[in-house]
Amino acid sequence: MTDPVAVMKEEVGKAAAARVQSGTIVGLGTGSTTACAIAAIGDRLKTGDLKDIVGIPTSFQAEVLSKQYGIPLTSLDAVDHIDLAIDGADEVDPQKNLIKGGGAAHTREKVVDYLAAQFIVVVDGGKLVSKLGEKFKVPVEVIPMAITPVMRAIAQLGGEPELRMGVKKAGPVVTDQGNLVVDVHFADIPDPVGLEQTLNNIPGVLENGIFVNCTDLVLIGEIVDGQPKIRQI
Repeated sequence: MTDPVAVMKEEVGKAAAARVQSGTIVGLGTGSTTACAIAAIGDRLKTGDLKDIVGIPTSFQAEVLSKQYGIPLTSLDAVDHIDLAIDGADEVDPQKNLIKGGGAAHTREKVVDYLAAQFIVVVDGGKLVSKLGEKFKVPVEVIPMAITPVMRAIAQLGGEPELRMGVKKAGPVVTDQGNLVVDVHFADIPDPVGLEQTLNNIPGVLENGIFVNCTDLVLIGEIVDGQPKIRQI
């Protein structure tokens, strides 16, 4: 029996991959739905439907998947622009602001997604919220030596910080940059733009998972009457 959620993620991934044009530079995001988009881009390259693209991966996961699906990769040192970035999100609000970083790759994702001329977010309907912070904590990447003062500063802002611990690994999660992640619960985020800046201004914080004013299109996969449907905002 086919899992409708898996089918839906696949369909959303295909819908995003269909927007990639030949001869472009594509930012390749991280996570399960984006993985479907990477697979679909690989399929289009294999059939010859898509030609002459290069990808910029946002994480080790995206890099491994891209190689697996035959997508040629480059780096930010070698290009002067990104045409399109495809990435997932943990939360999407009505203004298309996001919380990202469930996979601890939000720093690289932010660099790539903000550089892109067009940024497409692929999610399932469960990621839509009326306001940021409703279901998901804000991930903050912190250099290891600063972890204690940063958590103290975050608590003074009214957040509840918690060091992210590894699953099937003793000790904390370590990012691709060798840093730690603090997940912060905020009871309310009335001003995502302000909070994003305030968090990043704490000495020792590398980047946080609030993405504001950068999303051009959100492709949402939903199961309607047992069938996968895609809508966009």
